[in-house]
Amino acid sequence: SSGINAEYGEQGDDGDFFYVVDSGTLDCYVKIGGEERMVKTYGNGESFGELALMYNTPRAATIIAKEDSVLWALDRQTFRHLVLFKTMKKRNMYEEFLNAIPILQSLESYERMNLADALQSKSYKEGDVIITQGDAADAFYIIEEGEVVVKVKDTFSSQQTNDEQGEVVVNELHRGDYFGELALIDNKPRAATIYALTDCTCALLDVKAFERLLGPCVDILKRNAEVYEQQLTALFGQVSLEDLRR
Repeated sequence: SSGINAEYGEQGDDGDFFYVVDSGTLDCYVKIGGEERMVKTYGNGESFGELALMYNTPRAATIIAKEDSVLWALDRQTFRHLVLFKTMKKRNMYEEFLNAIPILQSLESYERMNLADALQSKSYKEGDVIITQGDAADAFYIIEEGEVVVKVKDTFSSQQTNDEQGEVVVNELHRGDYFGELALIDNKPRAATIYALTDCTCALLDVKAFERLLGPCVDILKRNAEVYEQQLTALFGQVSLEDLRR
């Protein structure tokens, strides 16, 4: 516990502890243009100090207790051990899975490990909409478990009005398959809607991580556009991905 105005690290100091606020409030000050400004207030359940420990860099801010406060502190060695253990556990979990995905074979081993670090796992129930045709692209998906179905709006049947347009199944995808890549590469809206066919789990890679980590695979991913358009042609005649994005 600490009293008012107690200081927990000064900007520029070496990091020593990771802190979790049990009770009380603390203000975070950062020097901007030579002037110290309060940029955030920490309260119950919030934490700070992890960046200096993770990246072995000086403290990025000064933290001062605004009132009597109680904090939990974790020393550098224990914190790094726990973080590294969690990282290695996640890498080991994804290593075999990622190695078995053909498009990732062109990546070096260390690149696949970086990819594993960036992936976020998300679960869906049967029938859930994972992505929607026409929406902006936000992530790339790899199926860890379960099955999904790919559908597109049937806007090409001359007999239908907009209100009557249904959806047509284009493909079904399973463990190790992936989707969502073309909208990210082309920076275009989603060309299909993906539904969870069963309860399933997907590994998500956000836009920035996709651009940073999957650069070596982009040419291979772009070739998928030709396969997708062949599937659409088989269903609707001469149709392109751009037709689905309108």
